Amino acid sequence: MVYEPCVHSAHEPFRRALEEELGEPITCDGLTCAWSLLQRKRGHRHSTDDVLTAAYALEHGGAPDDATTLDLGAGIGTVGLLVLWGLGEGARLVGVEAQEVSFRLFRENLRMNGLEARVSPVHGDLRTTTLGQRFPLVTGSPPYFDVKAGVVPSDSQKAHARFELRGTVADYALAARRALTPDGRFVFCFPTPQKARALEGVRAAGLAIVTRRDVVPRAGLSPLFSLFACRIASSAGADEVDPVEEPPFLVRDAGGGLSEAMRRVRARFGWPDSSR
Repeated sequence: MVYEPCVHSAHEPFRRALEEELGEPITCDGLTCAWSLLQRKRGHRHSTDDVLTAAYALEHGGAPDDATTLDLGAGIGTVGLLVLWGLGEGARLVGVEAQEVSFRLFRENLRMNGLEARVSPVHGDLRTTTLGQRFPLVTGSPPYFDVKAGVVPSDSQKAHARFELRGTVADYALAARRALTPDGRFVFCFPTPQKARALEGVRAAGLAIVTRRDVVPRAGLSPLFSLFACRIASSAGADEVDPVEEPPFLVRDAGGGLSEAMRRVRARFGWPDSSR
């Protein structure tokens, strides 16, 4: 992913202070046209998955502009903050994150962008955390891999972001089901080759997929991950219908330039048109 430059020179002191605190390189990159993002240079970083999950939630989540939304496994804040931006100034966010370094970065990103009054960061495991409220929109970007599927990184942040050390996609779906309002939506992403696991987890949690869409990283390649929008399933199952399978979303054309669809997504977060 190509990172946008930090959008405010006033954010540089936050970067330097956090770099000194953590004792490692920290970058400050643009998240939206007005909000910046502190992230570890050698850690788990903001990705196209985050951007498209947030955009899909804004498109299919149905949340009002003044909604309070929930982001599960919030990481450093990317998906939740992008949704917050897209909903508008009246919106609020609750973000649950267990991994310590990611939670530290999440809190600092809120402070740096002046968002502490609008966002409630919760340091806890999404499988056991009780929030005491329900949400019209829940988002999540579950870790993609079973611990038996590869070598787990020694870096704790990378390990928890990529491997199912604190829950599977099914656990995310269960947590979302507990937190949703009756007509709410759960929007998440998961690898396309593992789509069956996502479908199984959603069904086991008592959710039904409304729409789904595969994401193709570049023209001519196979889909890399898929986006899902879910609702609470009918207890009787009488109203369940097949989900709408939307046309694949293309990120880059054959020449490597951003697709028209991706440029529209960027524009939603305030970025000027670009072919990068």
